[in-house]
This record gives sequence, C-alpha cells and structure tokens, in this order.
Amino acid sequence: MREIYFDNAATTRPFEQVVQAMVRCLTEEYGNPSSLHRKGIQAENILKESRKTVAEALKADPSEILFTSGGTEANNTAIRGIARSYSNRGRHIISTRAEHPSVQMTLEDLKKDGFEVSYIDVDCYGVVDLDKLAQAVQKDTILVTLMAVNNETGCIQPLELIGKLVREKNPLTFFHADCIQAFMKIPLDVGKTGPQLISISAHKFHGPKGIGALYCKKGINLRPWQTGGGQEMGLRSGTENLPGIAGMGKAVEVFSSHFSEYTAKMAELKQRIREGIEKSIDDIRINTPEGDSGAPHILSVSFRGVKGEVLLHALEKHGIYISTGSACSSKQIKAAGVPEVIGLSKEEAEGTVRISLCPFNSIDEADILVDALVTEVGFLRRISGR
Repeated sequence: MREIYFDNAATTRPFEQVVQAMVRCLTEEYGNPSSLHRKGIQAENILKESRKTVAEALKADPSEILFTSGGTEANNTAIRGIARSYSNRGRHIISTRAEHPSVQMTLEDLKKDGFEVSYIDVDCYGVVDLDKLAQAVQKDTILVTLMAVNNETGCIQPLELIGKLVREKNPLTFFHADCIQAFMKIPLDVGKTGPQLISISAHKFHGPKGIGALYCKKGINLRPWQTGGGQEMGLRSGTENLPGIAGMGKAVEVFSSHFSEYTAKMAELKQRIREGIEKSIDDIRINTPEGDSGAPHILSVSFRGVKGEVLLHALEKHGIYISTGSACSSKQIKAAGVPEVIGLSKEEAEGTVRISLCPFNSIDEADILVDALVTEVGFLRRISGR
C-alpha cells in the first residue's frame, strides 16, 4: 500500500544528504572534537562548520549557537537559565496556555521555586493579545516566552512587534521564542525578529532526532545546569553529538538553499487541502489562519460529530498518516490544552486533527487525502447517527 505522510509537524524524514553526513561521522570522521590529534581536529572542524551554518540561517554569530539534545532541552535551557541567572532582577515570567508542554511544564515547575507566571489570553487561532501582554509586563518581569509558530494551529506570533513592545515596557525583560515549528518555515533574522533566545530542533526540518540548538544573544549569561568538561562554551558539558550536529548542519544547508521553493510548495498544498475540505465537507471549523498569518506547513481542522482519533485510524487504513495534535501530548489521557485555550467546544476539540506537510508531498497526495477525508468523515458521521 502506498504510504502518504502528513504528520511532518511531529517529525520529518531526513534528507538523504543528512544521512550521508551522519554516516561519514560514524564511520570515517569519528574523532572527539576535544582531542588534539588529526581526528579530533577533523571533528572540531565539522562542529565549527555546522555551528556556522545554523548561525547563518538565523543571521547570528556562531558563538551565539548552543547545541542541545533537541527542542525540549533548548526550551528548558533558555527558561531555566534566565530564571536561575537573573532572579535577582525579579521572579515574574509571562507566557500563554497555548505553549508546548516543554514550556508549560517548565514554568509550572518554576512556580514551585517561587516564580510567578502570568498566562496571557490568545485569540481563536492562538495569537497572543498584545494589549494584555503589554499590561502584564512589570518591573520584575525577567522573561517573556512564546511559541513563534503554534505546533497545533500553525498561527504565527508577531515576533518583531512583541520584541519591540517588551523592550519598551521593560528593557531588562528577556524574550524567548520557541521557534521549533518556525525555523525553516518562516523567515527568521535575530537582528529583526525580537527574541534574544530562540529554540530550534533538527528533526522538524529533515534533520536527525536528538539534536537541537539554542540561539542565545551575546551578553546574556546563562548559568549552566550541566557541568563537566566545559563543552559548548561551558553551557553544556559532555562530548558533543557530532553525527547529530553534522546532520543538523546539513539539513539547514539543504533547506536554506531551497527555502523559497519549499515554503511556497507547502503553502500551495496546504491551501489546496483547505479549499478541498471546505468545499466538500460541511460542519467543520478551520483552526489555522489564512494566508501569511499561518505557517505554510500546518492545517488544523475540527470535524464536528467525529472523534479525531477514530478518523486518524480510519485514514491509516488508506495508508495516510495525520495526527490529532502535538506528538508530545497526543498519547496522554489529558488534552494538551490548546483546543480549549482557543475556544473550541468539547465536540470540536475531540474532532480536531492536524495535517502537516513537507516539501516532498505532492498535489496527488493532497487530493487523495481530501477524497479519503470526505469518505471517512461521511461514514463516521452516518454510523454515529449524526
């Protein structure tokens, strides 16, 4: 059976060039970057080149890029790092209830240590209320942390406006953006976008799992929470995951060289699927904003009268893979919270699925998906008596 993968916000298939780069590090250039001999120098050069590639994609300096084990660690490093290093300035943090669990759970944990967290309202797509954000920034606010592209709805936060607003209200407040769904999907320029800390994860843009990075602007002093040999500018001790780092660098290199082409194709396919669903299936709610207000690769749809998980498995029989929401929380009994936060009813929340694309999806696959949705949604509604 032909397999059609529309769960690219959960993870992506690595580029072939990524696999080759990783194999080379595992079989040929396998030295430790800290070693002084030739093998070590070869490994160190790969580390430096990969760091430079990631930095260039963000228009940052290589010294501002810290490699991590993924997006969760990058988010934790940013949030806990600011909390630990700057608690003398204040203990107030601002976020929303629409964030990834790696942010929400970290903030809840910090509350146990005496930090105060203000959660700002979002609109029906997940975009933060700027007026309420401005009102929430106080003298003791040390951090604002927000997701640049929501991993469930695909909405894009106005990072530049938020950064400007935060600086005007309190120049000493740091701004962290979880860009795990944004990097390689929307343009990011650290000189313009506002955040002083940015988290990214390689497996979201056709790199390997288990590797990510944190951009940390020069001048910000994070206290390391993992100590040892002093790798990664002393912020993350331990021998570097060179195959993962090489794979991440290669993924950035490949995606960056085709950025306009890839993002345009994903946006075109997303629009085709959206229009096909709206034309062919009634009693739905689209949870992703139109046009440039939404990321090119994510489409969230609520089918009233249908259970999202049942629909997911019905499509699986066609060889089509989608999701019901965040891969980090969709297997939990308790909902991640985003459907409720954006105002979905219980029926809509239970009937929500996420379709997420990559540059290698085709028009044919998009049309097959819409046809399968028409068939399965109709069938499931009939047997439920709707």
